[in-house]
Amino acid sequence: MQDESKNASSAHMATGLIHHPYTPPAGFAAPQPGVFKASTVYFPTVADMRQREWKDKSAYTYGLHGTPTTYLLEERLCALEGGLQCVLVPSGLAALATVALAVLQTGDEVLIPDNAYGPNKALADGELRHFGITHQFYDPMNPADLAGKITSRTRLVWLEAAGSVSMEFPDLPEMVRTCQARGVLCALDNTWGAGLAFEPFDLLGDAVAAGKPGSVAVDISAHALTKYPSGGGDVLMGSVITRDSALHLKIKLCHMRLGLGVAANDAETVLRSLPSIDLRYRAHDQTARALAAWWQSQPQCAQLLHPAFAGAPGHAHWQALCDRVPGTGLAAGLFSVMIDARYSQEQVDAFCDGLKLFKIGYSWGGPVSLVVPYDIGSMRQAWPGHLQRGTLVRFSTGLESAQDLILDLNQAVQTHLPMA
Repeated sequence: MQDESKNASSAHMATGLIHHPYTPPAGFAAPQPGVFKASTVYFPTVADMRQREWKDKSAYTYGLHGTPTTYLLEERLCALEGGLQCVLVPSGLAALATVALAVLQTGDEVLIPDNAYGPNKALADGELRHFGITHQFYDPMNPADLAGKITSRTRLVWLEAAGSVSMEFPDLPEMVRTCQARGVLCALDNTWGAGLAFEPFDLLGDAVAAGKPGSVAVDISAHALTKYPSGGGDVLMGSVITRDSALHLKIKLCHMRLGLGVAANDAETVLRSLPSIDLRYRAHDQTARALAAWWQSQPQCAQLLHPAFAGAPGHAHWQALCDRVPGTGLAAGLFSVMIDARYSQEQVDAFCDGLKLFKIGYSWGGPVSLVVPYDIGSMRQAWPGHLQRGTLVRFSTGLESAQDLILDLNQAVQTHLPMA
C-alpha cells in the first residue's frame, strides 16, 4: 500500500508540473527577442483549430509552419532585401531547390549561368533531370546569349552576382530586363550581395517610394543565411524572398509539402547577428580589398578576380549597380586569384596548406578567413575567354587584421610559390 501511495503521489506530481497554472507576467522587454520552440501548437477550441490560417502569418498551427521567432526573422530579412514575403529553409541550397521545385514541372526548362554555384548546377543535372525538367547553361557575361537561349519552355532563369568562384559581375539589370520582356521568372542567388551591395528588387534605384519595387527587379531572391546574416560559421539556413503574393504562396505550399523548417535556436542566432551585418560586411569588404591589392602587385598573380578592381571581369557592371556614388560601393569579402600557369597544382595546394591563419574550407562570411583552390576547367562548359590560364584560388576574408593576413600570405608565397 505504501508503494502504491508513493507511485500515485509521483504521478500527481508529474501532472502538476506539466499543467502548472503559473503564467509569467506580460510586458517583458529585452534586447534579444524570445525564442519559441514547438512542434505542437495549442488551440483553445476545436473551432479555433479549424479557423486558424498559417499561410498569411495571422495565426499559429504547427511549429513547422512558423513560430513568433521564425516570423520575426522572416520580416527582418524582408526589410534587409526589400521584399514582402519570406520562407526559411535549412540551407542556401535548400532555398535554390525549393524555388525550382515550386515553379518547375515536367517539360519545363531552367537556364543557369555557367559560373553558378556548383550544387545548383548539380541539382539541375540530377533531380530536375529525373523529373523531366531540362536545363541549359548560358554565358553570364553575355546577355545576348541568355536571350538566345530563352524558349517557349523556359520557366525560370537563375542569376548570380557575383559568380561565387570566379567572381565575374554580370549586367544584372539587362538580364532582368530580358526576362521581363519574355515573361520568364528570374531568381537571383543573392548570397554575395546580401541585401547590402545592391537592392535586388530595385536594381536601378528608381523606386517611387521606400518599400516599393523599382522598374527593374528580380522576382525571387534566394539567400544562404549561412554566410553573412549568421556571421559565425555555425548555422545552416537559407531564405526565399518575394514581393508577389501569388508567387510566394506557390513557394510556401511547396515548402510545406516538403516539410522544410528551421530550428528555433538557429533562427535566434541569425536574429542576434542581423543588427551587425552591415558593420561586418564592410569589415570583410575592406580586408578583402587590402589583400586583393597586395596580390595585384605579386608576380605570381596572373589575374585578380575582384569586381571592385578595374580590369576584373564585369567591373563596369559592378560600378553601375553597386558604386553609383563613386567610392561608396560594397563588394563583400570574397575574391579569387588566378595563380600563374607556371606553378603546378601541387605547388598551389602546398601554398594553401602552408597558410597559418587561413583555414581550408568552403563557405564565407564568418570570422575566420578561408582559402580553397579550384579546378575551373572541370567546372565550366569551356574555359572562359575572360580568364587567364592558371590555377584559381578563392579567398574569403574573416575579421582578422588585414596586416596579419598579408604577412601570412607572404610567408606561404615565398615558401611554396618562389620566383624562378
